[in-house]
Amino acid sequence: MSLPALTAAILQFRDARNWAQFHSLRNLIVSLNLEAGELLELTQWKNDAEMAELTGDPAAIEALRDECADVLIYLLLIADHAGIDLEEAARVKLIKNAARYPVERSYGSSRKYCQADTPDDSSGH
Repeated sequence: MSLPALTAAILQFRDARNWAQFHSLRNLIVSLNLEAGELLELTQWKNDAEMAELTGDPAAIEALRDECADVLIYLLLIADHAGIDLEEAARVKLIKNAARYPVERSYGSSRKYCQADTPDDSSGH
């Protein structure tokens, strides 16, 4: 299913319940962050090895899948509300990131770019 088709299905689900009245841009952004917090909560008190083991636990994978879906649903609602084409936004952001993090300076490094080396962009990477 494409992002536009998925967005349409989400909007249909929302509208059938008359929930659009609760979906201001601010409320959607807050809800996205709450769901992202629930995704983060799945990692609480776990080390990298324990996180890697999650793929073998069907209940853990279902919880991870559900939280990822919640984040995606809210992101699609935000983009729809704001008139953002997420596919185009992602393409443009990849171009910006390629300029900000050239392979020859970034390969194998987790070091954040130097502010003096690139234009200011508070979105980071």
